[in-house]
Amino acid sequence: MNNADIAWMLVSTALVLLMTPALAFFYGGLVRSKNALNTMMMSFVALGPVAVVWALLGYSLAFAPGNPVIGSLAFAGLRGVGLEARGAIPHLLFTCFQGTFAIITPALISGAVVERMRFNTYLVFIALWVLVVYAPVAHWVWGGGFLASMGALDFAGGAVVHVNAASAALVAALVVGPRKDYGRHAILPHNVPFVMLGAGLLWFGWFGFNAGSALSAGTTASLAFANTLLAPAATLTTWTLIDLLRGGRVTAVGAATAIVVGLVVVTPAAGYISPASALAMGAIGAFPSYFALIYRAKTKLDDSLDVVAAHGLGGATGAILTGVFAEAAWSGGANGLIGGNPGQVLTQIASVMIVLAYSGGMTFALLKVLAIVMPLRLGDRHEGLGLDVTDHGEEAYTHGDGAILVKPKESSMALSAVDAVAVHGGGRL
Repeated sequence: MNNADIAWMLVSTALVLLMTPALAFFYGGLVRSKNALNTMMMSFVALGPVAVVWALLGYSLAFAPGNPVIGSLAFAGLRGVGLEARGAIPHLLFTCFQGTFAIITPALISGAVVERMRFNTYLVFIALWVLVVYAPVAHWVWGGGFLASMGALDFAGGAVVHVNAASAALVAALVVGPRKDYGRHAILPHNVPFVMLGAGLLWFGWFGFNAGSALSAGTTASLAFANTLLAPAATLTTWTLIDLLRGGRVTAVGAATAIVVGLVVVTPAAGYISPASALAMGAIGAFPSYFALIYRAKTKLDDSLDVVAAHGLGGATGAILTGVFAEAAWSGGANGLIGGNPGQVLTQIASVMIVLAYSGGMTFALLKVLAIVMPLRLGDRHEGLGLDVTDHGEEAYTHGDGAILVKPKESSMALSAVDAVAVHGGGRL
């Protein structure tokens, strides 16, 4: 251990933690104003229960010595986790850094079920999902599990974070069902500046996400840092050109989405590829996500904020292209197709398919079990009023005197929805 490595990992951990509030702004701006707070809370609240569950049990299942499928309980309750070295940094710092990954991954899922999933049920779901889905997958790749033994490459979470979350998001969107207005009325973003702010903060935090995954302040971190700058820049450029060629206009939401897609694409490869390859991956990665977004809007799938297109396809594309572009000259050992190891592509495809199948299957089972004991979504009347009022008793935007204004034709619906909830600011219902 040395102080430079420790300092960099302290900064990286803080940067990754910032990504969860950043995601809250990105998601919150994309929904209708009546659901803005609820949507932001679905990201923000992961900072609490997920971190607690990670410390009590999740970290041990992911990183304690165990078998190829799951870790042991050796580190349960952070027993035996102290200031001793784990690699180049203290074990406790490594635990915190990995915890920030565990926090943001289930928060990503919320983008597929916003504006209709019951908040209390969502809280239970993400706490359990981290234990039964995220922790085992993290163990397979980063904790010495069977995917690592297969030789699968995932530098900072293409499969562990993004494919994993997107598979769960797809299943959750199907099980919870579409919003009552989906396909009947235009559902437009209420605050595009929030979306752009969120994307910018995500990019900022992602330097810790990718470069921090080197776990030291060395050359690999420098490489990952550079690739985290270049790949999203290439995706944004390509996305902009596609927008101009198709419609002659570049949308702000599209530009913000392009940045996120580029970051997702480079995540599994950040420490394994050259900067030139990062530019290529970013440019290539724009196409599947861009056209998937267009196609999804024509279907009955209400993946509200396009988690599957951005994170699922982006993560899968990045994971597979890692098998193409990885070079030992940059990675220190891992070669892909252009490095003379075409079999790496097949290994990457297999790892993506395994994570997709496990995450989707376990998420389906978890939601079905939860549905037996608690409702997954609110009723149509609550959804019509907005989840800010019904689930939280407050609004993102008040109307002058702090009152929650209700149109006459909605008054009976509103009263039955909020009952005796305390209205903030001394206002009135």
